[in-house]
Amino acid sequence: MSAAKRKLDWTQTWRVYRRLLGYLAPYRWVGVGTVVGLILDALGLTVFVQLIKPMIDGLFVEKDPQTIFWLPIVILIVAAVRGVASYVSDYGMGLLGRGVVKDIRKDVFASYLRLPVAHFVQEASGQQISRITYTADQVAKASTSAFKSMLQDSLLAVGMVGTMLYNSPYLALALLLMVPSMVGVVTWISRRYRRMSRRVQDTMGSVAEAVREVVDGHREVRIFGAQQLEQRRFDEVAERTAKFNLKISSTAALSSALVQTTAALALAGIVWLATRPWEIERMTAGTFTAVMFAMTGLMTPLKRLTNVQGDIQRGVAAAEELFEVIDLPPEPAGGKPIAGRCRGDIRFEGVSLAYTGATMRALHDIDLHCAPGTVTALVGRSGSGKTSLVSLLPRFVEPSEGRILLDGEDYLDFELASLRRQIAWVGQHVMLFDGTVAENIAYGELAGASEADIIAAAEAANAMEFIAQLPQGIHTLIGEGGKRLSGGQRQRIAIARAILKNAPILILDEATSALDTHSERLIQQALRTLMRNRTTLVVAHRLSTIEGADQIAVLEKGRIVERGTHAELLALGGHYATLHRLQFHDRPAD
Repeated sequence: MSAAKRKLDWTQTWRVYRRLLGYLAPYRWVGVGTVVGLILDALGLTVFVQLIKPMIDGLFVEKDPQTIFWLPIVILIVAAVRGVASYVSDYGMGLLGRGVVKDIRKDVFASYLRLPVAHFVQEASGQQISRITYTADQVAKASTSAFKSMLQDSLLAVGMVGTMLYNSPYLALALLLMVPSMVGVVTWISRRYRRMSRRVQDTMGSVAEAVREVVDGHREVRIFGAQQLEQRRFDEVAERTAKFNLKISSTAALSSALVQTTAALALAGIVWLATRPWEIERMTAGTFTAVMFAMTGLMTPLKRLTNVQGDIQRGVAAAEELFEVIDLPPEPAGGKPIAGRCRGDIRFEGVSLAYTGATMRALHDIDLHCAPGTVTALVGRSGSGKTSLVSLLPRFVEPSEGRILLDGEDYLDFELASLRRQIAWVGQHVMLFDGTVAENIAYGELAGASEADIIAAAEAANAMEFIAQLPQGIHTLIGEGGKRLSGGQRQRIAIARAILKNAPILILDEATSALDTHSERLIQQALRTLMRNRTTLVVAHRLSTIEGADQIAVLEKGRIVERGTHAELLALGGHYATLHRLQFHDRPAD
């Protein structure tokens, strides 16, 4: 590796590590106490090693009464100081570590809430979950335990070297055997750890993704007999993760062995230098023992300093990944607020849409006017662009070309939160949250709704017939994702949520697809009431549900190929008439 590349690596590492240490700022006073504890602990051990010389020479050689009296007292005082300092530093590091993990998790989660929808489409959810769980913990080791080791062990190393120089600069020459070797070991270790840590983080995301898929799709796994297939897939991911972790363990073991070998050479050098004729006659046993203890004491912090490179590089690699997410640009949310309630006049003018990385456009040159208070139905075969078109309105995606006008103004000029307050959405795939029925109906900004309003919305959505049967009614917990409810029940909760929002624009994306015939008829009646004086866009597969729409737009391969009322399109005898005939006239007899 070139010198320029090495310099770049260290510059990048320091830049990331310095930003990471910034998370310690709110805990500065805890940090100050921790650093003081680390300094006292390292100083206490240095003093203890320095006491070895008077212990050997004063107690056993000279048998000095003063030394015999005071030395045990001094040793007890040093031990007490070290005990208190060690407790303070360890406890302080615990507080700092948990605080940093908590804060960085909050920042990553906050970033997820700000990111555009396209980000979640492009990246596996397992990777996103792994960042909050596994990756954030790696950061804690770099910002706290690794920092503790660097500071404390560096102080210990300085103290041991100082002890050697104070007692015998001549014997300290043995350090010359260690320094070049240690620099080489640390440089090699840090590069290897950084490379391996990135790979481990990626594989941990794959592990989380594999588990999530099997947990979410446990019914499909069983009904299609895919247990062995999923086990093989997980085994491959687990083996790959274990392989990279083993490489890290191998690197740590090799670094320890190299440090021990280097230290052993230095110890041998001390013995050789001490036994030279010009030195052995004038050196006391206390001096030699103190230097030997100092060199031996130097081995442990040097070994930890070498190994701590692993925690630092893992933490820096983890922090780098987390900071990349935190620094991602959020959804463009600026603009002017919409005062009160919009009229709901929607106009698509030459709108095209191309998803990132896609080779073909999802929508081509869409022109469509949805007058205030009217119902516009979007029909077409699967993949024709219906959901893509309605996803443009709340700006889950934005047009690649053309523009969308709301009440005559470009909707990109409006504040994003203000725009979304004008829209209620019921999607084909209902998302409920772990909480009560009431909390899921009065969700988000609707949380201040009264119990009477919640019940009224549930009744309008034909949901009270099953809610009333629940143990605590609307206050019944429904479990993660509403798993204690059936698919139709979940969909009615989502419809009740949209009814409660009472927005001027309503989007129904296959909103009744999971309902039985009886419930669907009641829901359609409730929706017809809800649609009054609202601009409604309905993505429909069942054509019977949109026969009364003010206009129907037929999409084919991202283009509007027909537009008109139900009767007009049937009379036209084109795409819509074909779809209608397939649903109502060509059904096989029961």
